[in-house]
Amino acid sequence: MKKCKVCHKEIVGRRDKIFCSVKCKNYYHHQLRKNNDKAVKEINKILNRNYGILFEIFGSNIRQITIDRTILENYKFNFTYHTHCRYNSKGKLYRYVYNFAWMEFSNDKIMILKFPKS
Repeated sequence: MKKCKVCHKEIVGRRDKIFCSVKCKNYYHHQLRKNNDKAVKEINKILNRNYGILFEIFGSNIRQITIDRTILENYKFNFTYHTHCRYNSKGKLYRYVYNFAWMEFSNDKIMILKFPKS
């Protein structure tokens, strides 16, 4: 006999049921959303901080700069988190935080590009 995923009572009814009641089903999905929301909020916080750092370094009218990696490290930029990645025609990897992109070079230099918002 199958047992409920939440309260572990025996399930009566269809063979594919996984919850004994609507209450258990709602509780399970509420907990799932709650845990997911917490993770998403933490990641968005890091992405927004990274975006703010790039925006502060960039200024208003510049489209491309190259800086030392230590500058971003001093701002506590988190290189692990980005919104997406792309390879250019030469196979070099660009990491993005929304409309900013950066490419790391072997000499600890980082090129940062700003793309217009579409």
